[in-house]
Amino acid sequence: MAFFRPRVSREAEVRFHADQEISKSFPELLAKARQAEAVVCELRAAGAPEMELRAAGLHFDKALTDALRAAEAGQRATFGVKAYDDRLARRRAKATPKGAMWTAEVDRLRTLREENRLTGIPRLPRPVPAAR
Repeated sequence: MAFFRPRVSREAEVRFHADQEISKSFPELLAKARQAEAVVCELRAAGAPEMELRAAGLHFDKALTDALRAAEAGQRATFGVKAYDDRLARRRAKATPKGAMWTAEVDRLRTLREENRLTGIPRLPRPVPAAR
C-alpha cells in the first residue's frame, strides 16, 4: 500500500525561488546599513544639527529595513519549500544550525531597527501655522 504524499503548492515554490533571489543581495544591503550607521555615529560625535541627524537616522532606518527584508527572505529560503505551507516544517527548520543563524540575524536586525527608531531619529517640532 502506497501512501500519498502531497506536493508543495505552486505558490510556495514561486515564493521560495523569489526569496532565494532576494536573499542574494543581503551582504550588499548589510554593508549599506553598516555605512549608514557609521555616518550616524560620526554625525553624533561631531555634534551635528538635529536636521542632519534626522536625515541620517532616516537613511539608516531605510537601509536597515532593506537588510531586514533580505534577511527574512534568506531565513524563509533556508527553511525550505515545505516550510511555506507547513508550520511544523518551519518550526523544525528553525532548530537546524543554519535556521538558527538566520533567525538570530533577523532578530538582531529587528532589535537594531527598533532601537534606531526609538532613540536614533531625533524628533523635530512641527512648524506652527501662521495666524491670519
